[in-house]
Amino acid sequence: MDVSQNIELFQELVRCGGEISLWRYDGSGNLLSSNCSEEAVFAAAFSISGSRERMLAHAAAQDTPVLLGSGLGLVWGAAFEKREGKLYRAYVLGPVFFSDVAIQQIKNGLAAYDGEAAMAWKVRFIEHIKQVPAAQHILFSRYLLMLHYCLTGERLDASGLAIQNQPTPGGQAQPGEEKAFRDRYMVWSAERSLLHMVRTGDLNYKSVFSNSAMLSNGVPLENAAPMRQEKNSVIVFCSIVCRAAIEGGLSPEEAYSLGDFYIQSAENAKTLDELTAIPTLMYDDFIRRVHRCRTNPKLSPAVQKCCDYIEMNLAEKIRAADLAALVGYGEYYITRKFKEETGFFINDYVKFAKIERAKVLLQNTQMSVQEISEQLGFTTRSYFARSFREVTGMSPTEFREKR
Repeated sequence: MDVSQNIELFQELVRCGGEISLWRYDGSGNLLSSNCSEEAVFAAAFSISGSRERMLAHAAAQDTPVLLGSGLGLVWGAAFEKREGKLYRAYVLGPVFFSDVAIQQIKNGLAAYDGEAAMAWKVRFIEHIKQVPAAQHILFSRYLLMLHYCLTGERLDASGLAIQNQPTPGGQAQPGEEKAFRDRYMVWSAERSLLHMVRTGDLNYKSVFSNSAMLSNGVPLENAAPMRQEKNSVIVFCSIVCRAAIEGGLSPEEAYSLGDFYIQSAENAKTLDELTAIPTLMYDDFIRRVHRCRTNPKLSPAVQKCCDYIEMNLAEKIRAADLAALVGYGEYYITRKFKEETGFFINDYVKFAKIERAKVLLQNTQMSVQEISEQLGFTTRSYFARSFREVTGMSPTEFREKR
């Protein structure tokens, strides 16, 4: 394979998503080239933080790409080209930040390197730190996996990434602990807002949800593969949202059943794309259920049970006879009672509930219209499209494009 052409293409692809520098080192760790405008400043940061030595040690033992954290808050990613089992070239992406970093926190971090770096370098480093881009953990990890493929032709998923954080020297406080406390306070504040919106069934949650997703990389575990770490984060998030929904009025039976479904979906996920769609679907689902529960407080237990059953079984063909058997009433009686309390005939309510779910899937997943139709139990795609248009005034494809 022509590595040089692959690297050129890779750089063009990365440039489409932002400016992240790419560095090239030889097998001994000597810098050969980079496209960083302040090469000397950030090459020194890579070396002084110990990231270069950790990169070489990792390359000597493993072939997999590695994420390298530092006490300065900077993150690099390294992938390797080997010949006859030995390191020939190391390609380094970065540096980037995974979250906003205050200048004062950077200065505090630099103090730990006193005596190892010249004062002039520290001044220049502070001057140019604003050039370091912020990147999402998942996106940066994907870039690194792409770089590995360009060098080796090997396809890896996120579980193939190694992660190394800078060790704490001498057991002393790690530079940036104040920042970690600050970031965690922000995460806690965002979490409190998110859970409040679940408790109140607030449908205007999307901007808050989107902003909060940028504050945390999830549950931090030492030596955990990214895929496992993401799964743990989804499971924790699902658990706390489930409890908030119960506090908002959702029945424990429905809430725990729904939570179990999404937790199992997270465990079954095979790719990051599949996994990262789950929190949005789960959060939207709980919000809407709490909203319906709070806006229909006068539903009788029997009709509420019917509504819960419909929401939990959208993939099935639901008939009035099924609901009658569920609550122990006659079919005529439950049909009339359902219409009196909800304002809908059972068949219409089922159709509207399925279409509402379809809207969420169209907005937040890459599932095809055919796949959504099948998942929601429509007999044919054309019937699904016709039902969708009756409710929304547009086709599923038009809805997805507009959203």
